[in-house]
Amino acid sequence: MILSTLKPKHFLLSVDDRVATFTLNRPERKNPLTFESYAELRDTFRSLSSCEDVRAVVFTGAGENFCSGGDVHEIIGPLVKMTPSELLQFTTMTGDLIKAIRACPQVVISAIDGICAGAGAAIAMASDLRFGTARSKVAFLFVKVGLAGCDMGACSILPRIIGHGRAAELLYTGRSMPGEEAERVGFFNRIIDPNELLSDALEFARAIAYGPTKAHAMTKDMLNHEWTMPVDEAVTAEAIAQAQCMQTQDFRRAYEAFAAKSKPVFEGN
Repeated sequence: MILSTLKPKHFLLSVDDRVATFTLNRPERKNPLTFESYAELRDTFRSLSSCEDVRAVVFTGAGENFCSGGDVHEIIGPLVKMTPSELLQFTTMTGDLIKAIRACPQVVISAIDGICAGAGAAIAMASDLRFGTARSKVAFLFVKVGLAGCDMGACSILPRIIGHGRAAELLYTGRSMPGEEAERVGFFNRIIDPNELLSDALEFARAIAYGPTKAHAMTKDMLNHEWTMPVDEAVTAEAIAQAQCMQTQDFRRAYEAFAAKSKPVFEGN
C-alpha cells in the first residue's frame, strides 16, 4: 500500500522522503478529536503495517497546539446520551487507536506545542518519542470531567514512562504538566524552540527512516512486548529477535560498509 495516495478527511497527511506527517487541523479549537477523526486515525495507523513508502511518522497539531482531546460538543455531549453498549463501543475505538500506534512498525514521534490534553496526551504517550516545547502543557484531565484516569492505556503506559508516583499524581489530579517538567520527568525526550519543533522532529524522523528500519521495527515490537515478560524470558525473546535481524540484508550491508571503511546505506530489508 502507498500511504501518500490516501486522502483523509479529518486530518492532514503528507509523505516526504520516507516520513509521513499526520497533522490535526482544527487550530481554532486547539485541534480536538471527533468520533470520525478517532476512527480515521485508527484505520490509518493500522494501514501502516503494509505501507511501502513510509518508514517513520511525525504526529503534530496545526497552529500552536497539539490536541485538546475529545471535542466537548461533538463527543462529550453525545456520550451522556449513549447506552452502555454504545459507550463501550466508543471507549474500545479510542483504545484501538492507541493499540494501532503501538503496533505499527514505524517509529512514531509526537511534536508537541501548546495544549496536549486528554486523548491528545494519550496519543503522545503512545508514541515512541515525544519532542515538546517549554510552553507546552500536558494534562491527563479525565478526572476533570468526572472520569477515571484509566483511559486509553494511561494507567499502564504512563507509569512506565515517568514512574508510578508521578503518573498517579497526574491521573488523580488532572493537572497540567509544563514542558520543562515533562522533559525533567522523562515524558519529553527533548525541549525544542517552537519555531524549530516540527523541522527538528522531521529531521530526526528522516534519520530513523534511513536507518535499518526492519531492525527498528523489531526494537519497537520488543519494547512493547517485554513489559509483561520475566527477565529470563525477555533475554530469550531478544536472542530470537536479534538472530532474525542478523539474517537481514541491512546487517550484511553494515558489515560490508565497515570493512570498506564507508557509511552503510540501509534499505529496510
